[in-house]
Amino acid sequence: MKTLRTLRNLGIGIAVLAGIVAVLLNNKAKSDAKAAKSQETEKAVSVSVVTVGKTTLSRTLSLIGTITANNDVAIVSETSGRVVAIGAKVGDYKPAGSVIAQVDDELKLANFKSAEVAYEKAKKDLERYEALLKEGGISDAQVESARLNFKSAEAQYIVARRQLQDTRITTPISGIVTERRVDIGSVVSNGMVVANVVDIAKLKVKVNVAEKDVFKLKAGEEVEVTTDVYPNVKFKGVIASISAKGDEAHTYPVEITLNNSKEYPLKAGMFGRVHFTSLGERQTLAIPREALLGSVRSARVFVAENGVARLRPITVGQEVGKMLEVLEGLQEGELVIVSGQNNLRDGYAINVINN
Repeated sequence: MKTLRTLRNLGIGIAVLAGIVAVLLNNKAKSDAKAAKSQETEKAVSVSVVTVGKTTLSRTLSLIGTITANNDVAIVSETSGRVVAIGAKVGDYKPAGSVIAQVDDELKLANFKSAEVAYEKAKKDLERYEALLKEGGISDAQVESARLNFKSAEAQYIVARRQLQDTRITTPISGIVTERRVDIGSVVSNGMVVANVVDIAKLKVKVNVAEKDVFKLKAGEEVEVTTDVYPNVKFKGVIASISAKGDEAHTYPVEITLNNSKEYPLKAGMFGRVHFTSLGERQTLAIPREALLGSVRSARVFVAENGVARLRPITVGQEVGKMLEVLEGLQEGELVIVSGQNNLRDGYAINVINN
């Protein structure tokens, strides 16, 4: 009996001890879980997010054209002869009327002087005959003959003067000499191109606009022009003309004019991108520019999903101020991370500190 009582007491003690151990193990498991959760929270990256929503953007159109000079003039000789002097070299800026080349004028000058003398004599003879006519000293026929002689001499004088002037080959516009085809000793002929001068104080860009868009444009409206040479510079342009006739592709030539910049000088022949911003408005998804990772060509953003950052590629469109239009990759109402994303990788735990 004593032995049975002892065994019973021992069993009870073991059961109590087992219960105590179970309680301790359960408490430790809960404590470990809390510690793990606390550690996980400490590892989460703090981020700020914004909700993807719709915004109103002005519809724009960007087209590429070639920048040309406002005036591009071929300087043509209007006389024949040998060049005896040069007044400009390639790269020189020349005001309108400046001499580009001087042709030998010896014969033209002699002819002009002879015509000038004949003109002055005929003029004085006519004046003298008209005075005598009033006094009755000569007939009307003699005066008429003197008048015809004067008109003939005047015409010859005008021609000789123009021929002499034409030996000075000048530029009709102010601009930069981009080409010179003659040197001292060169022989020129009437109609021969001797030089080229361009005026790039003002520039033009011509683009072809589709028929669905051209009717929304008006002459005088302002546009923006950008170039690859100065990617961060926006030049202000004005729609100078819109063609009333389209081509076979149903596009219409539109000409843009802009002033050249001394700080960021443009040259004729460069490519320019014209941005039209007056094509109406539309509702579209947009996100802040700072949410973007990488370039707009390979755009990506982090999206907050159930406490985890998910890297997602997107397609962006127009950039307006600090906002980017989203064409593909996001839905309205999703949360994109705008701060703290530089410390993230796909799948990282996050702690959203504001929305």
